[in-house]
Amino acid sequence: MRIGELARRSGVSVRSLRYYEEQGLLTSERSPSGQRHYAEGDVERVLFLQRLYTAGLSSRTIHELLPCVDSPSLENSRAALERMAQEREKLSAHIAELLHTRDLLDAAMAAARRGKECLEEHEAA
Repeated sequence: MRIGELARRSGVSVRSLRYYEEQGLLTSERSPSGQRHYAEGDVERVLFLQRLYTAGLSSRTIHELLPCVDSPSLENSRAALERMAQEREKLSAHIAELLHTRDLLDAAMAAARRGKECLEEHEAA
């Protein structure tokens, strides 16, 4: 498939796909006229890359992890597993921080509701 179709099917921009190639995260075959052609499995790869980016991983980190995904071996797996464990810890800390922030927001909303109810009661009296 050509780059436009991959972009459409994966929901990312053509620019992003070119960036992924520049970073060594995605590869394509080139036609004699220089057009990029991708395999069917590249849709799933782009979606996987997007999930990693959304989780906060950098291009460099993703590039370090991909050998384990692409060619699992004992050597690749040890290094990648260690790196993934580090990234997982960062994600867990970030999730905990987000949950704490949500709880603070819930408490602020509850206080605002109570204040509004008190104000309405005083106005009604």
